[in-house]
Amino acid sequence: MAYVPKDAEWFLASLVVEIRVAGHKRNIVHINYMIIRAKSPQTAHARAMALGKRGTLSYKNPEGKMVTIRFRGLHDLDVIHDPLGDGCEILFREKLGMSEKGIRTLVRPKKELEVFLPIRKHPAGRTIAHEHRSYPPARVRAMVASNARIANI
Repeated sequence: MAYVPKDAEWFLASLVVEIRVAGHKRNIVHINYMIIRAKSPQTAHARAMALGKRGTLSYKNPEGKMVTIRFRGLHDLDVIHDPLGDGCEILFREKLGMSEKGIRTLVRPKKELEVFLPIRKHPAGRTIAHEHRSYPPARVRAMVASNARIANI
């Protein structure tokens, strides 16, 4: 078992979510990173699983096609060692034996960072920002509120 400090209270869960739109051959898979407050890895696992299951839903999008969002399971669950706050480390990836060229390919200019990229088109022809707004608003508010309660129990 990985090292988990006795005073750990935050975990990072990676939830695998599959999205299917009726009439489209390809699915969309998201890995959603969620912060979970818990006193143990077992409690964090239970809360992450409950959070994922609560996010399973179906609805009709603005084009009248049935959209199904299905939680498939956890990709990972790890402890956050630092207290949450500005500059705390949430996650790291380790790469061994990288060449100078390999390191340079990891570092991106500002204009290529996700937060600065233009809104992209969804495979179904809608913008990604619009896709998130296509949930029924009342259902989304309820889902977000229930997920927030689960993560902070």
